[in-house]
Amino acid sequence: MRPVSTSCASPRPMPAPFSAATIEAVCKVLGDAVAGSQIPNLIAPLKVIEQPGDVQGTKWKRLFNAIVTAQNRQQDGRPLLRLLTEVMAPVRFPSPRAFESCQRGVNEKLLLSGFRIADDGSLEKVRAAKTVAEAQRRADDLYAELNRREIHPDVVRFCRAELLDQNYFHTVLEASKSVAEKLRRLTDSRGDGSALVDATCSIASGPRIAFNSLETSWEQSEQNGLATLMKGLFATYRNPAAHAPKVRWATSRAEALDMLTLASMLHRRLDNATVLPPRPA
Repeated sequence: MRPVSTSCASPRPMPAPFSAATIEAVCKVLGDAVAGSQIPNLIAPLKVIEQPGDVQGTKWKRLFNAIVTAQNRQQDGRPLLRLLTEVMAPVRFPSPRAFESCQRGVNEKLLLSGFRIADDGSLEKVRAAKTVAEAQRRADDLYAELNRREIHPDVVRFCRAELLDQNYFHTVLEASKSVAEKLRRLTDSRGDGSALVDATCSIASGPRIAFNSLETSWEQSEQNGLATLMKGLFATYRNPAAHAPKVRWATSRAEALDMLTLASMLHRRLDNATVLPPRPA
């Protein structure tokens, strides 16, 4: 008999069972990402045994039948979520592009139930999409726009979850943090905002980060201009977002993407900058 836990912590609620339509839609995407010979191992954790005739079926139907059988037995949504974590491990895909294509296809179906596959293949609970159009927009259009603008991966890493959830208020906050974090990492500095920019990029302070050789007046002007852009980024987006109520400081998807483009440009300039030793005391 299974022992009863004496822990005072409340058990995590079980995910609700998924509809047959959702399971079918997800399995059709997953079926294109697996080989038929892999299916027995993928469904083995579900404790579902395929019948001899099942092996001759299409891949998505074999996955569908296994999920439905396990879900009916357990009366919760864990079987589908478990299969997703098995199939969507990025290491299983031949290329990042193949993973991203499958990720988008799965998320178009899964967002309607309040879940999504993150970039590392893990499952995340998110706000459920209300319509198919919204799910497609959040899963595909945003991805295409980020790629069209060639947004720097370090920006996306900080705020992709907020963008997918259409949380533009926190998108700009997290994106601005990514620039400050790179400044600190490159120079082993502390601080934040304008003080951090002055300490690392100001010509008067050293600087620690040189965007060019600093030999001519126009190169020094460029250095000062990029430092001013960083200060403007923090003053315009990070400070209001960090200290003002969200209801009083809303931002749109278009403005958020424009801000990500600026942050992306600053990241690329930092990647190509020269890190100088600190000035002797």
